[in-house]
Amino acid sequence: MTAPSSIDPAHFLHEQLAQASPDLLRQMLTTFIDTLMSAEADAVCGADYGARSSERINVRNGYRPREFDTRAGTLEVA
Repeated sequence: MTAPSSIDPAHFLHEQLAQASPDLLRQMLTTFIDTLMSAEADAVCGADYGARSSERINVRNGYRPREFDTRAGTLEVA
């Protein structure tokens, strides 16, 4: 599962509020954290996920699920 490379905050918030589940904050944090981690991996590699580039300096070796403890509870992030 890959995180999107960018988020349209207004559209994302509108979608989440329309669904309004009890775990809204946890879902939003998970998406935000996955996106940040994906952007950091892109920066380290020197290329977007799946992109071939002569400037690429590293490779991604997939994702592993992990737990991230927050005030909103424990989140499962990739």
